[in-house]
Amino acid sequence: MIQKIRCVLAIIAAVVLVLTAGASAQSGPPKIGGILPDLELVKSKDPADLKYLGLSTGGNFFKISQIKAKILIIEIFSMYCPYCQTEAPNINRLYKLIENNPSFRDQIKIIGIGAGNTQFEVATFKRKYKVSFPLIPDEAFNLHKMLGETRTPYFIAVKLGGNNSAEVIYSKQGAIEKIDLFLSNLAGKIKLP
Repeated sequence: MIQKIRCVLAIIAAVVLVLTAGASAQSGPPKIGGILPDLELVKSKDPADLKYLGLSTGGNFFKISQIKAKILIIEIFSMYCPYCQTEAPNINRLYKLIENNPSFRDQIKIIGIGAGNTQFEVATFKRKYKVSFPLIPDEAFNLHKMLGETRTPYFIAVKLGGNNSAEVIYSKQGAIEKIDLFLSNLAGKIKLP
């Protein structure tokens, strides 16, 4: 009798494990209108990155919901992706357009997630391509899997809500063709001038 109970409990545990493992990985890229998981990210040691995101200096990790902004743009990139390398000046231009506009500066933020990249690799990419916004390593592809294992570069924009939600308002693989139009469309989602 005890043997049968143990067997049933083992089967139940295995089923629960399979179901929760499947739930943690998203099937396909985030969909517009969906809610992005509140990802836990490695906190930068650079005070400028922390200030830019509105984060405190304590701890090693932070969640997307802790970022002080109304919109967060996430670029999934890889140091070794030639398309990401080509896109870097365009995204730097986007960052400068946001930072130079007082209406956007504190409302829209950008981060990059280096799929399969170590801290050393994202730091090298940041230095080589003169990236001013925070780049976060994802060496084991954990975040990449949670975001649907997209190809690089991939861009996601989320509207951050007060209830720890991040509604997906943009989700697209490849270059952002018209930066000005892209930024204008994002600003319209939260009624920025």
